[in-house]
Amino acid sequence: MSIHIACLCAAWCRTCESYQEVFEAACAELPQDGLQVRWIDIEDEAELIGDLDIETFPTLLIADDTQVRFAGPLTPQPETLRRVLRAHLADATPARVDADYLKLASRLRSGT
Repeated sequence: MSIHIACLCAAWCRTCESYQEVFEAACAELPQDGLQVRWIDIEDEAELIGDLDIETFPTLLIADDTQVRFAGPLTPQPETLRRVLRAHLADATPARVDADYLKLASRLRSGT
């Protein structure tokens, strides 16, 4: 099973600028088998984002092969990110999310 973890940010966001290193380090601590990690600049990859309206940075998406496990904004603290990653990688319960998150997860799965 593949797990997709995407952090949605913007190049102009100073919080995102410093958070990218935190995100990459936290993801590097995870078991890498089947893990697909992606840093997504919502403006540079607007086609991938589609109609999803990101209002708060950083926003995290965790999806497996069939469902979205988590989607939403996070406070930009390393321990918050680690806690969310651990919880949602261990628990395959689907999240109730906006349809646009489901569409983004589908595009990530297809490699678009």
